[in-house]
Amino acid sequence: METFTVLTAVAAPLIRPNVDTDAIIPSREMKAVSKTGLAEGLFAGWRYQLVGGRAPNPDFVLNRAEYAGARILLGGENFGCGSSREHAVWALAEYGFRAVIAPSFNSIFYNNCIRNGLAPVVLPLAAVEALAAEVALDPQATPVTIDLTTCQVVTPSGATWPFALQDEHRLMLLEGLDAIDLTLKDTAALEAFRQEDRLKRPWIYLSRL
Repeated sequence: METFTVLTAVAAPLIRPNVDTDAIIPSREMKAVSKTGLAEGLFAGWRYQLVGGRAPNPDFVLNRAEYAGARILLGGENFGCGSSREHAVWALAEYGFRAVIAPSFNSIFYNNCIRNGLAPVVLPLAAVEALAAEVALDPQATPVTIDLTTCQVVTPSGATWPFALQDEHRLMLLEGLDAIDLTLKDTAALEAFRQEDRLKRPWIYLSRL
């Protein structure tokens, strides 16, 4: 996965409570089991004028020119609730988002973000709304910075908002690791344990012929 250290990017506001995974990627848009081909269906129920169509809804934030190229999404409470479909995170990532800033996340969605290189940043609702207001006048000229090395969000005016991440989650994002990569960092310790255990319990190890 791509590493995440410091990101400075356009932030698009979608500050609605309880944005569920079916809103993020409707089931009708899940036409494959891979991580690709999902970006077009991202927020399809809101992004397009008709169900199943592709005529853009001009009022939806991601269709507005001033938010073009947004890589940070500003969300509301309980973002990513609903079903556990990982496709929701895959669609956000393929579209280009690297982070979602919200007051709270569904726990499964939050963990799916970590495992797919998308930073879930928790800030108070007042902070998220203040960020949205600050960038609204000229989003392209007022990017937001997420610094994972210091766990801070830096506003266009230079104000900072600290946020917390578990050490393991932060490491995975900083180094671009999935769960398997994280385990492989302990390869030497795992092999040492196996060698020691082989001496203690040789009967459980198959002999090589």
